[in-house]
Amino acid sequence: MTQEQAEKTANILIGAAALGAAYFVLRNPALRRKAWQIARTAMIAAGPAAFTEARRVWSAHGGGTHGAIAVHDPADMRRPSAVS
Repeated sequence: MTQEQAEKTANILIGAAALGAAYFVLRNPALRRKAWQIARTAMIAAGPAAFTEARRVWSAHGGGTHGAIAVHDPADMRRPSAVS
């Protein structure tokens, strides 16, 4: 078996295991509630870091609005002349 075949087989097995686990969790109400609680907590915890990273990437790539709604720094909102 080549490395490529081994990786493909492993990916298929991991995917099948993930689908089986998802099915099991979704069929069990207690596990389903716990999964939603964990997902909600993960999204809330990752929120500030995700926004910080998005802002960093946006700035690194020019940060132009390109037709989108411009988001201004809240400090600039106090000075109307600074908002363009």
